[in-house]
Amino acid sequence: MTTLRNALLSFVLLVTLGCSTVPITGRRQVSLVSDAEVTQMSIQAYSDLMKQSKLSSNAQQTNMVKNVGRKIQAAVESFMRQQGASAQLEGYQWEFNLIEDASQQNAFAMAGGKTAVYTGLLPVTQNEAGLAVVMGHEIAHVIAKHSNERISQQMAAEGIGATLGGLGGGASAQILNTAYGIGAGVGMMKFGRTQESEADRLGLIFMAMAGYNPETAITFWQRMAASSGGQSAPEILSTHPSNETRIADIQKHMPEAKKYYTGR
Repeated sequence: MTTLRNALLSFVLLVTLGCSTVPITGRRQVSLVSDAEVTQMSIQAYSDLMKQSKLSSNAQQTNMVKNVGRKIQAAVESFMRQQGASAQLEGYQWEFNLIEDASQQNAFAMAGGKTAVYTGLLPVTQNEAGLAVVMGHEIAHVIAKHSNERISQQMAAEGIGATLGGLGGGASAQILNTAYGIGAGVGMMKFGRTQESEADRLGLIFMAMAGYNPETAITFWQRMAASSGGQSAPEILSTHPSNETRIADIQKHMPEAKKYYTGR
């Protein structure tokens, strides 16, 4: 009983001390693993996933993804400098790819700046601005450390100590894959509603700083909702806020995002 009590007290102390704050929203989140650990493992997981995936041979579409990605990257780096948080981007190896898979209306970003879009999403994004909505949103998940938070939540639920490296390759990889949804064949993480709303808010700012009109986000999400055709929601919308709630929240944060938009 004493051993169990001491273990619980140690774990509570660990959770209490292992906290970080999400930019802009100021929400406190549990962080039981280091950013460096998550980044390193995510870069490796992304590399493995790219080897298993077929990259698009469409040069125009691929260049569009890379161009939008670089603009969002520059916006994020500028934003983090303004926040005095450039150190949080140390170890990033930004990469933007277009995966050939017309069946997936999906995109994802992993710690370290590793980002990918599936070709099935392009008919919905329609243009660079629509693509910026998605990529800004996905990269916002990374900047808000949602992957770290999700991994930490899983480790806390399983009573695992605060290190991925100490678990050994198999266990740590399983936790990472579960958090990102890789094992299920889905690149995007299954974020909760709070995390989704944060990513929407930050994503609006990032796309605005990159020179894209944030109002594009409203029409994009309307198209995304309509693309389900009355069937089950697309993967990118699963376990997310309702369409009405998401659009209402985006409209609420639009004045804030427009402060970052130069209209260039």
